[in-house]
Amino acid sequence: MAAVMLQGTGSDVGKSVLVAGLCRAFANRGLTVRPFKPQNMSNNAAVAAGGEIGRAQALQAMACRTPPTTDMNPVLIKPQSDTGAQLVIHGQVAGTLDAGDYRRRKDAWLAAVLQSWHRLRAQADLVIVEGAGSPAETNLRAGDIANMGFSRAANVPVVLVGDIDRGGVIASLVGTQAVLDPADAAMIRGFVINKFRGDIRLFDDGYAEIARRTGWPGLGIVPWLAAARQLPAEDAVVLDTAAASPGAITIAVPMLSRIANFDDFDPLRHEPGVRLVMVPPGTPLPADAALIILPGTKATIADLDFLRRQGWDIDIAAHVRRGGALLGICGGYQMLGATISDPDGIEGPAREVAGLGHLPVATVLTADKRVVETTGTRIADGAPFIGYEIHAGRTVPCAPVQPLLRLADGQIDGAISTDGRIAGCYVHRLFDHPAQRAAWLAQIGSGSDGVAQADRVDRALDMLADHLETHVAVDRLLAIARDER
Repeated sequence: MAAVMLQGTGSDVGKSVLVAGLCRAFANRGLTVRPFKPQNMSNNAAVAAGGEIGRAQALQAMACRTPPTTDMNPVLIKPQSDTGAQLVIHGQVAGTLDAGDYRRRKDAWLAAVLQSWHRLRAQADLVIVEGAGSPAETNLRAGDIANMGFSRAANVPVVLVGDIDRGGVIASLVGTQAVLDPADAAMIRGFVINKFRGDIRLFDDGYAEIARRTGWPGLGIVPWLAAARQLPAEDAVVLDTAAASPGAITIAVPMLSRIANFDDFDPLRHEPGVRLVMVPPGTPLPADAALIILPGTKATIADLDFLRRQGWDIDIAAHVRRGGALLGICGGYQMLGATISDPDGIEGPAREVAGLGHLPVATVLTADKRVVETTGTRIADGAPFIGYEIHAGRTVPCAPVQPLLRLADGQIDGAISTDGRIAGCYVHRLFDHPAQRAAWLAQIGSGSDGVAQADRVDRALDMLADHLETHVAVDRLLAIARDER
């Protein structure tokens, strides 16, 4: 069994996408490949065999052409506030954490990580591991399981990734080596430069200088690839720089402080007739929006308060008075109702708060969590969907209201107003199926390209794999994974 770990000089250097591309490249060579991320911190989660893992690992599993499993991401931390988070181990909720808990307890998670690691490596010819953050954060080294702590515990060689697009890539790579413990630095067998724009030859001297100063071989310079934009992003940080997509029909999504599963909206971003706007805090919701979508969130009550502090509740009310359409997904659906109750203090102090009042439903937050893949149809027109649910809480009518969706098992989900303009449901990835997406877009006067999101992503993965085969020393990377010196 071979294994290699990609670590980065910082967050958002492109590790997740590179791992996905390499998974597809080696799968295309006929190898049985599996992705692995020991510890992930993200509110973008996916369902894997009844449990939760980071969305990026589900994408990487798709790149390997294998179903996702909870062993691919054994420790998932889902931030609920600036100082607290939900802990998920082996796909199941294992409690909550504050910052002090994290420092005290993370070394105890290594056993869970290694259990998953040993199971996963037994299934594969090659495991490609993704680090988290940066190994240069030496203040976090004690008890580390995300980067060098895992690398050394499992004896997995490392390739370090630097992002040239943000600048300072020579200093970031050389500086990483300078601050690492020598035993940690010895695990690094090479480096890759990611997100290059322009003529690669202009960086020949810089590339050589990194190799000279570190003693690590360069394994390639990866030019910026437009197709990578078709892959779902894992970290909400990308939303801070995301430009609105072009298109005649505006769909607005407010960026809640604990926004979750925002890749729900990727299929809309790629629709040629849609202008998808992710609206940042401090900015009013656009008055020309045909549809406003309230997204999922890891902290519904806190983010409902956040929404009101931005004045977005007033914008939404005005939008509805103008005849605009409104949809809530998961936590956004809960917000649209009359009340949200948290009797057991799941999200903080026990309390009940008023919702936005646009649907006659009431939500009670509960400790038990529904984590399930689901299929079904929209009741009004039979449009099919394929998605999943990840939520704590139960939402029921508090006055007569029509359900929105019928699930494959016969259950119903969601609610829709009598005029069809206001709706909500718990199903994520609702727009992935082209027929479901076309039904929603037709409602606001837009057509659809008819492309299934899974097909779009699959094509992008093949393009990324070809790109890496061209620009990365893939054979040498495999030799490193096999520990061939």
